[in-house]
Amino acid sequence: MSEHELRVSKIRNGTVIDHVSGGQALNVLAILGIDGEAGESVSLGINVPSDRLGKKDIVKVEDRELSQSEVDVLSLIAPEATINIVRDYEVVDKLRVERPDFVTGVLSCPNRNCITQANEPVVSKFDVVDDGVRCTYCSTIVREDIADHLDVD
Repeated sequence: MSEHELRVSKIRNGTVIDHVSGGQALNVLAILGIDGEAGESVSLGINVPSDRLGKKDIVKVEDRELSQSEVDVLSLIAPEATINIVRDYEVVDKLRVERPDFVTGVLSCPNRNCITQANEPVVSKFDVVDDGVRCTYCSTIVREDIADHLDVD
């Protein structure tokens, strides 16, 4: 085994999220609502060497397959990610994330004057644009640190 080889055990069933931008693995866990309290089995590789990205993160979650809405939000912070569905230690499905046209209810608008911040019964909605996301209601654009605006429990 070379000194640059990553040693992480295979999972029996679950999801492997690979090619996540370096340093974003903890945000991936936040999107998935994983905080360790429910006893999930999770493996993380943070800032590991990658030929394609320079540095990448890898997240393995046992006994869980992601919903489309989770994949949509992941695409905002990890546009290069690949998602591998594993069953009985074999990859049965491999897909690249695709950025959706919009996301609803997963980000909070940073504009304090936005209607979504006014205790109104309005769910946040952001249009996904080339360089970030734009609030549908007030047109505020978030280009960097999108994960800082995650509205996850």
